[in-house]
Amino acid sequence: MKNTTPQKLHPILVRAVAQALFAIFRENRHADKVIEYTLRHNPKAGSRDRAFIAENTYEIVRYYRLYTALLGREPADEADFWALIGIHVVASGLYLPDWREFSGLNPGTLKKGLEQARQQRKLRESIPDWLDALGERELGGQWEETLSWLNRPAQVVLRTNRLKTDRSALQKALHAEGIETQAAGESDALVLVRRQNVFQTKAFKKGLFEVQDFSSQQVAPLLAPEPGMRVVDACAGGGGKTLHLAALLQNRGSLIALDTLAWKLDALRLRARRAGATNIETRSIENRKVIKRLYGSADRLLLDVPCSGLGVLRRNPDSKWKLQATFIDELRTVQQDILQSYSPIVKPGGRMVYATCSILPSENNEQIKQFLNSEAGASFSLLEEKRILPQDEGFDGFYLALLERKG
Repeated sequence: MKNTTPQKLHPILVRAVAQALFAIFRENRHADKVIEYTLRHNPKAGSRDRAFIAENTYEIVRYYRLYTALLGREPADEADFWALIGIHVVASGLYLPDWREFSGLNPGTLKKGLEQARQQRKLRESIPDWLDALGERELGGQWEETLSWLNRPAQVVLRTNRLKTDRSALQKALHAEGIETQAAGESDALVLVRRQNVFQTKAFKKGLFEVQDFSSQQVAPLLAPEPGMRVVDACAGGGGKTLHLAALLQNRGSLIALDTLAWKLDALRLRARRAGATNIETRSIENRKVIKRLYGSADRLLLDVPCSGLGVLRRNPDSKWKLQATFIDELRTVQQDILQSYSPIVKPGGRMVYATCSILPSENNEQIKQFLNSEAGASFSLLEEKRILPQDEGFDGFYLALLERKG
């Protein structure tokens, strides 16, 4: 419970947080969907109340292991999650109301327990043992700082849609709607000064921007597509980077968006319509033939592969409780398979970017090394690679590698 949150707690809002936490941890639902559902079913809540529900739910998810250790058991029912909220209140340095739901909590005892628990990194940063060990093994001395940054709430970053406006004009349009932003770097990025719902703005409905983290915005420019080129986004998903590519292409040339999940491509088409991106063709990957038909045809290829998402834990803190070591092992196999079977899409002299939102070398540069040492990778050379840790610039963790197919 941040110091920016009013110290006076309202039972109705706290109950909403408790119910959201129950859905996340006992019903195994995704935090973002749960919060979206919770806010939709509290339509009378004002902006401050909605922020209270969302921010405090996410904060308790972040520190779930720490708070559960102080509770002394895994929360089993809504009453237990009320207790977890009470622990969060004390941990945030706020006054704990004399409510029946908090009657079993002693602030003095909790403060002593917090002081002791915070001596252990896995409790202080609230992370599973296996993930803490994995991070230390792969990142060594950088893991501690990285982990601390991954527990900081993410900023809201916008990408100016160059098909319709420029950054300065967008900033003015948002200011007119009461939303203040700051420019990030020399790119098209704007960072919200304070968290607000930008999806109801006129600027969003006109397609003037997309919500996309600053690190994610580095991917498409590294590919350097030029108007008139044929570009393939082979793991398009919801299409954030696809739309960025369309803007860089200035709607000229051909942009093919592929994904194994057709419903994601449906969502991409809707986003493309709002953004005014007219050169995108979507194709569902129903079998390997879809990929093979594209062999040797693309000037540029983007492989934004499935990954652990450990670089974006700030946005999806519940994923550290849902991830399993075996799943990450399986992902590495998938990543290498995509590199091997999709890379022939690039024509000789063309370029490819491999990208993840992971911070693990085993998903990143080690995958590129393995690929380059394989038969499929022998025709490629590594031009540039970029590893972004959250502490570097305060944004998401990412990895990008730019490769060129020899002519």
